[in-house]
Amino acid sequence: MAASDPYQHPSRTSSTDLQCVTSDALRERLEEEINRAERYGTQLSCLLVVIENLKEMTREHGDELREQTLDYVAGALRRELRRFDRVGRAGRGGPDVDDDLLVILPGTDSPRAEIVARRALERLRTIKVEAGGIRRPLYVSVGLAAWRADVSAQALMAQARAATGRMGSENRVQDPNAAAAPASEEVQPAGASSGTAVPPVLGRAGRS
Repeated sequence: MAASDPYQHPSRTSSTDLQCVTSDALRERLEEEINRAERYGTQLSCLLVVIENLKEMTREHGDELREQTLDYVAGALRRELRRFDRVGRAGRGGPDVDDDLLVILPGTDSPRAEIVARRALERLRTIKVEAGGIRRPLYVSVGLAAWRADVSAQALMAQARAATGRMGSENRVQDPNAAAAPASEEVQPAGASSGTAVPPVLGRAGRS
């Protein structure tokens, strides 16, 4: 895989940057952070990053491209995060491939997590994957979930996944003019009109 990335500096890239934490290790870390938040009364949020056109690219170019893309995107996200934040495979269980990424943000409430998500969208929209002589942008959705008391790791991840699911498949391909807008203008309301708390969809990165 060749990646067109104006913010990537080869001299600053190490093998560690390109390693993606496994879903089992990340789930264990999330449970640890939930325990810490319960014990000390601290904040905790997580982001689910979905590359919407990854399955399409995998069908055309194979599993190796999928793995390389996920590792590259995880590395790009990691460089936008704090030292103690974590990013890795979200995992879905069963036979499904864990092709989504989970970002764990300890000590971070929902408004601050939203800032991180906006920055992540801006960052990922600059990346294009080259395969078969064609450069393709990544279509990315980000869902946010803020931890509350008595919410398990599985439930927190489900909330973040539900947030990305609210995008709907009709949003997969955006109008080029609309996609050129800053990611901050693509943020959707964090709650439904009924007053029921709904995980926010923070937007998606598309063509630049």
